[in-house]
Amino acid sequence: GFKAIVFNHGYIPPDRYQTTERYVAYVDALARAGFVVFKIDMRGFGNSEGAPTGTYFSPAYTIDAIAALKSLQTLDYVDPEGIGMWGHSMSGNLVLRAMLVEPAIKAGVIWAGAVYSYDDFARYSIEDPSYNPSAAVSSASRRVGQQIREAYGPPDTSVPFWKAVSLTEHIDLLQAPLQLHHALDDNVVDVGYSDDLAAVLNAAGKVYEYYQHESGGHNIASPAFNDAMRQTIEFFQQNL
Repeated sequence: GFKAIVFNHGYIPPDRYQTTERYVAYVDALARAGFVVFKIDMRGFGNSEGAPTGTYFSPAYTIDAIAALKSLQTLDYVDPEGIGMWGHSMSGNLVLRAMLVEPAIKAGVIWAGAVYSYDDFARYSIEDPSYNPSAAVSSASRRVGQQIREAYGPPDTSVPFWKAVSLTEHIDLLQAPLQLHHALDDNVVDVGYSDDLAAVLNAAGKVYEYYQHESGGHNIASPAFNDAMRQTIEFFQQNL
């Protein structure tokens, strides 16, 4: 069967999100390279049912991505042992989280990813005027996030709770290779997120690649896009 990729979109305000409006060049390049590409709409986005929850204080989108992988495994034209994940921006958190708990993900690629530890979240934040969790996520999810902060205080990994829920504290669970991309001029998600994750991966002896791009901004647009996509395709070809 064909190798396949679960393609996870970044944050776009749910009321403005359209399935085919963004990422056309990304999906097209991967498909032309011979991969089955399953670009999913997270719950509450596009025509997907449910309410958007956000990804940093809820496992919901991770569950959606793993469910997509399980669906791909049922298709007779897909190699069930040859499925990877790609994620952008907020889905960097999602891809890493999914890879820590789902061994069927054989390789992951993250572009301009964010929030692998809550210390990083406190240090770098996210500079995106369209990113407004209080407006975008369901009231139930907002309530949970507020309750967590009231109980444990703001993100700080000197607090046992925040240390326990930071992805980088569980990097020993990562079994598959991971590739990171980040543009140095990204003014939405600080390149420090990727720098710090790469340092954690290196210290843990994990298999990873990290590419910094001189330009391209948050979407790693052309001309950097061409190099980043070539490197992405080669990585999936080698590891799926």
